[in-house]
Amino acid sequence: MMKNQIIPSIIARTKAELNHRLSKVADQSDIIQLDVMDGKFVKNKSLLFDFELPKNKYYEAHLMMKDPRSWIKKNHNKVDTIIIHLESHHFEDNLTLLKKLKKKTGIAVNPKTFLSKLFFINMKEINTLLLMSVDPGKYGSPFVPHTIEKVRQARKLYLSLSIEVDGGINNHTIPSMKKAGANKFVVGSFLQKSKNVKRDFEVLKKLI
Repeated sequence: MMKNQIIPSIIARTKAELNHRLSKVADQSDIIQLDVMDGKFVKNKSLLFDFELPKNKYYEAHLMMKDPRSWIKKNHNKVDTIIIHLESHHFEDNLTLLKKLKKKTGIAVNPKTFLSKLFFINMKEINTLLLMSVDPGKYGSPFVPHTIEKVRQARKLYLSLSIEVDGGINNHTIPSMKKAGANKFVVGSFLQKSKNVKRDFEVLKKLI
């Protein structure tokens, strides 16, 4: 049975920023998403340094990288699920690498990418489909409304697959995303900019 979850996401350029942003959400959630950016696939950079993570958490790594192979090889033991972009270079080779490493695997799809691009993939071997609802790369990017219909289409195609939405996810956008068929909701700036994270996290949990 698919589980509905709020997943806080972390963007960090330094160890100090990573620790600070983790500390904001660590008490609220057992699952954290790490946004890894190479400055090429997207303009910003994040999590390109050596890092350690607090224990007793479940970690997803969302790799917004032109070619994430070297990051995967170096860091795969630090995280539980690795999500790579369908639009990234050597996608099929990296999918094979994740399978060889026996990692839980996710596929991320940008707003402008059609779901038909997934049809060559055996989605029964995939744990998560992440649909971007902003153009990726930074906290606070504007929400792309047509993602709601994309989620609806994805749920019709993949009845038993976890579908995550990421970007502009907050108390205003979660209800429509949930109704369309998403079951995991990645939340970045809404929580990082919150003055009362515990209260706002509880607000979001009530919506799922």
